[in-house]
Amino acid sequence: MNAQQLKNAILQEAIEGRLVPQDPNDEPASVLLARIRKEKERLVKEGKLKKKDLEVKPISEDEIPFEIPESWEWVRLGAITTVLGGKRIPAGRKLSQNNTGHVYIRVSDMKDGMVSMENLQYVPEDIFPSISRYIINKEDVFITVAGTIGRIGKIPPELDGANLTENADRLVFTIIDQDWLIKCLQSVIVQSQISAVTTQVGQPKLAILRIQNLLIPLPPVEEQKRIVAKIDELLPKVEEYGKAQDALNKLNAELPERLKKSILQEAIEGRLVPQDPNDEPASVLLAKIRKEKERLVKEGKLKKKDLIETPISEDEIPFEIPDSWEWVRLSNVVNIIMGQSPDGDDVYESEYDDNAFEFHQGKICFTERFISSSGKWCKNPSRIAEKGSLLVCVRAPIGDVNITQRIISIGRGLASLTGYCGIQTLFLFFWVIAHKRVLEDKGTGSTFKAITIEVLKNQLIPLPPLAEQHRIVEKLEQVLGKIGQLKT
Repeated sequence: MNAQQLKNAILQEAIEGRLVPQDPNDEPASVLLARIRKEKERLVKEGKLKKKDLEVKPISEDEIPFEIPESWEWVRLGAITTVLGGKRIPAGRKLSQNNTGHVYIRVSDMKDGMVSMENLQYVPEDIFPSISRYIINKEDVFITVAGTIGRIGKIPPELDGANLTENADRLVFTIIDQDWLIKCLQSVIVQSQISAVTTQVGQPKLAILRIQNLLIPLPPVEEQKRIVAKIDELLPKVEEYGKAQDALNKLNAELPERLKKSILQEAIEGRLVPQDPNDEPASVLLAKIRKEKERLVKEGKLKKKDLIETPISEDEIPFEIPDSWEWVRLSNVVNIIMGQSPDGDDVYESEYDDNAFEFHQGKICFTERFISSSGKWCKNPSRIAEKGSLLVCVRAPIGDVNITQRIISIGRGLASLTGYCGIQTLFLFFWVIAHKRVLEDKGTGSTFKAITIEVLKNQLIPLPPLAEQHRIVEKLEQVLGKIGQLKT
């Protein structure tokens, strides 16, 4: 049960007479009704009400939704209140933001059972006389009847006598406790009646007659006060409960992602799986990679500058790793290919090369088959990502990552990463996800953020032995799969 449901339950208990005990010394609601009737008859004699305001539609047994205490009475709202409408300003005229002394209360001002003072507007002086009678007093209760229907509340003392919009009505009454009436009208049982009788032709509207015919349970006056006091005691606790529940809901919603980040961090710090002393250490793997790169230089597939390794200072190392691991720069262990725009002005579905795919601005799709219009760019091996390569967005959204399942030609906004000497692509995949925030922080640009190839090359990566990479990937797939189930 959420906070709103709990509040609704409390209001339901209240209007069913089960929130506070009845007191046999209370004047019963039947006597209260007789007093209200006499008061309304007096107002008719004085010309302040019309005879029709005394007419009340009988209540049938079929209409009564639940039992109430013997001291209570089922009544029509029109039997205990007078419902009066507001008034629109003349057509073609506008309200003023300058304080003319004549506040005009709109539905948009009616919030949380009160009237907001933040953006009040005013009736121009020259049209005030034409709507001066259509006011609402601090003793009244407002009910919105058009647009947003069924909002209930009171008028602040400082707005006593303000002009009332035609999209709201005022409930005028005596003897009845104002706060009790508000809480009663806010209950689910009354709000459901309001929804049922609201006309839906054109703009939804709640007519005065339908408001008068709303059915409500009427307690004795003294019990009304006790009910209000009890609700006022309980609602702050409900609000606290709601805040605690919102915090819990937020935590539950964030928990899978937090767990994922925490586990990925554990993985790249060497704390997810145990080290095996029989593993060939990462230092041996690095030696093999250097030999592999030297061979590729001789074959003309790499340049001599690709053999240069920038030293790593102690200040750069963000955390400790196991002895069998090594801190390296990404370009030392991974072949990096940056995408670029095609030579032609457009792209189209290709019959030229069934394995050529083009990607732009970091958009990754494995279903469309495209090639540059010249047919030359996709054949440039410096822009081709091999099957199984890691694709990383280097323009916003920086750090989004995927693995291509086919040979593709990559467009600007993407980089392809391929590890040397069997480095696990999925290990690189998980490292990029864990490293995403660092990459994002390196982004520059005013229109959109991007990182350069130099930034990518210089990223530090903790390199485990190959065998441990396999164990890490296997464990991550197992654990992250279970975390994924938390989201469903």
